[in-house]
Amino acid sequence: MANPKRRVFYSFHYKPDVIRASQVRQIGAIEGNKSATDNEWEKITSGDETTKDKAIKKWIADQMKGRTCTVVLVGQDTANRKWINYEIIKSWDDGMGVVGIHIHGLKNFEGNISAIGENPFDYITHGVSKKKLSTIVKCYNPAGSNSKERYAWIEQHLANAIEEAIKIRKEN
Repeated sequence: MANPKRRVFYSFHYKPDVIRASQVRQIGAIEGNKSATDNEWEKITSGDETTKDKAIKKWIADQMKGRTCTVVLVGQDTANRKWINYEIIKSWDDGMGVVGIHIHGLKNFEGNISAIGENPFDYITHGVSKKKLSTIVKCYNPAGSNSKERYAWIEQHLANAIEEAIKIRKEN
């Protein structure tokens, strides 16, 4: 029997990678969380630092409800960002699978690709083992020599990467 359509949370650096992330989010085998619009995000992040942090944490928690895996879409500057780290840690602590997919090779609005970013799991310590989470969690760099080939790789392998991430989390 085929696996059910997975509901995932997508974590990514909004400004530089929203178009690349949008391409991945449109892959039909996976149901992703709804992105905040610019207006919604402005509302969420208004106020002082304490109010803003509380609102962002609530938004993340609401978006993660009912999800089984977090897919970190890794762009050039994704690694070690405050909210990316928070989403990874929350996902792992909540028992969700976690997997990374490099998206630097996908084109943005201007048709440009970017340099590969660092593995964001290198910046997170696994609580029990005290090792880098990157020694447990996989971060894939899609094969292909152009944007179209890399998208095709993601489309072909994303569902399996998610299933593997869920299995890895259950075992750790």
